[in-house]
Amino acid sequence: MPTPEEITRHHEPDPDENPWVDGPPRAKPFVIAEYDERWRESFALLKGMIKDVLGDTALVIEHVGSTSVPGLAAKPIIDIDLTVPDSADEAAYVPALEAAGFRLAIREPSWHEHRCLKLAAPDTNLHVFSPDCPETVRHRMFRDWLIAHPEDLARYREAKHAAAVETTAAAGVIVDYNRHKEPVLRDIYDRMFRAAGLL
Repeated sequence: MPTPEEITRHHEPDPDENPWVDGPPRAKPFVIAEYDERWRESFALLKGMIKDVLGDTALVIEHVGSTSVPGLAAKPIIDIDLTVPDSADEAAYVPALEAAGFRLAIREPSWHEHRCLKLAAPDTNLHVFSPDCPETVRHRMFRDWLIAHPEDLARYREAKHAAAVETTAAAGVIVDYNRHKEPVLRDIYDRMFRAAGLL
């Protein structure tokens, strides 16, 4: 189990690491959609498919991110946390997922050996981590906190809409979008961690 310090530490990207397998994404308008119950259905189908493809290699498959929170507006992209025995061992899971239509897009050894694979339809980010990763704990905590705290859900919804407008106006990319909403995100995280006794 990760320590409180590991769970509460915010990730700062390694400036010397290029995470993009096929180059960074191009700027495009950011669309924030109102919550759609079909996102939950899409996750259920994707979970079954990933389990079928990977078998016992898929230790945990969790719906995370904004599409996992009922009532929260989101980019219509299904975010999934996949835990495998060793996320650095790409040969153990990447070829099988690629055969199923996924594409390896991000490789970040400096950040818990994170890998991200993309699927076009439904639009999906599959985040791959190893067991006991603090980031998967953070993702689950944040999802469950927003479900239980409608006032923070509303704040985060507003921050996402504002970030999308700012990013699109400046022809920015996902890093810019995340930076715009980061102050509200981190404030919610701080209160969540304090309530859990981690700070």
